[in-house]
Amino acid sequence: MNLIEPILAQAAAITELRRDLHAHPELRFEEVRTADLVAARLAEWGIPIHRGMGTTGVVGIVHGRDGGQNGRAIGLRADMDALPMTEFNTFAHASRHPGKMHACGHDGHTAMLLAAALHLSRQRDFDGTVYLIFQPAEEGGGGAREMIKDGLFRQFPMEAVFGMHNWPGMAVGRMAVSSGPVMGSSNEFRIVVTGKGGHAAMPHMGTDPVPIACQIVQGFQTILTRNKKPIDAGVISVTMIHAGEATNVIPDACEIQGTVRTFTFETLDLIEQRMREIAEGVSAAFGARCDFQFKRNYPPTINTPYEAGFAREVMAGIVGPENAIAQEPTMGAEDFSFMLLEKPGAYCFIANGDGAHRAGYAGGGHDAGPCTLHNPHYDFNDDLIPLGATYWVRLAEAWLAHTPPADRPMPAGART
Repeated sequence: MNLIEPILAQAAAITELRRDLHAHPELRFEEVRTADLVAARLAEWGIPIHRGMGTTGVVGIVHGRDGGQNGRAIGLRADMDALPMTEFNTFAHASRHPGKMHACGHDGHTAMLLAAALHLSRQRDFDGTVYLIFQPAEEGGGGAREMIKDGLFRQFPMEAVFGMHNWPGMAVGRMAVSSGPVMGSSNEFRIVVTGKGGHAAMPHMGTDPVPIACQIVQGFQTILTRNKKPIDAGVISVTMIHAGEATNVIPDACEIQGTVRTFTFETLDLIEQRMREIAEGVSAAFGARCDFQFKRNYPPTINTPYEAGFAREVMAGIVGPENAIAQEPTMGAEDFSFMLLEKPGAYCFIANGDGAHRAGYAGGGHDAGPCTLHNPHYDFNDDLIPLGATYWVRLAEAWLAHTPPADRPMPAGART
């Protein structure tokens, strides 16, 4: 790999910082200590900062050798928040706060961008400006959306914005990026079917909402197999059904909840419409009432073609063309999608490895292995810090050294 030597020299210090963040996880919009640490380091390195955007967000401003006078700029984003879950690891930097854990690697994302910030501030081997976006509340809070609402792109105009996420199970030394949808939209639904309760021995005297709910759930699967195009990806997962309090009582109501994931707004529109029609139609056919609620949380993450191709060229220069691979789309969601609705850019994956980095302190057995994201045994692989930081630096330098074509495809515009 073609890593930047000064970044390698600082890797141990940044690793200690990353483990400090891991030991002190903070949940969405509560990242006060994390933001303080980020801001303090940036200020120490002579980087002007802006705080409070999106509640606890931090933006660092690194001007190049021209002082940013040419007006060109690029945005690099890292998320900072942890998850509301208990860590099962027992190593020295395990979470010190029960019920809070960096189980998605946002501590590592923050550390990689800080490592890049240090190098950029010392070398400034570019003209223009690099905006370092340390974002709160990716885990369900829509922190990217809130930073945008607070004026992120108005106050810090940038030509493109880029994000990165670690990916367990992929061999270290690989990076992945692709054009188009790479992560799904995240949406949730809640349906309450209200019938008429009564004695379970005399079901004809009431309207049982439970079999009605079952018909609705079965009907939803026809949306995926008979309403949408087979080549358009979509997921409907019913994850909760709640009804009743006693075996001899037919309940008044039955509640259905779950999630919907898609790669396009068009497929999402179709699924929501058909779900409503099925839920309300089936309920009416059986003489019950239906309260249908559908909430759109995160839109799909859609990389623009030019920026994705540009990012892959930068990756290839660092890890080699054979290790700059195509990104397999996932139905997991990511609120960087809000930024990609507003600005062209690309969201990539950096391999977190097979778990070997955990062997020295994970205890073996069920604790070992790569661990999926959001797993209580997960830990970020610190070997990625120099690679991720090198990618950020080379991407910023390369972007600001060239002029992107004026006619390159742009996002369609904000839509949630």
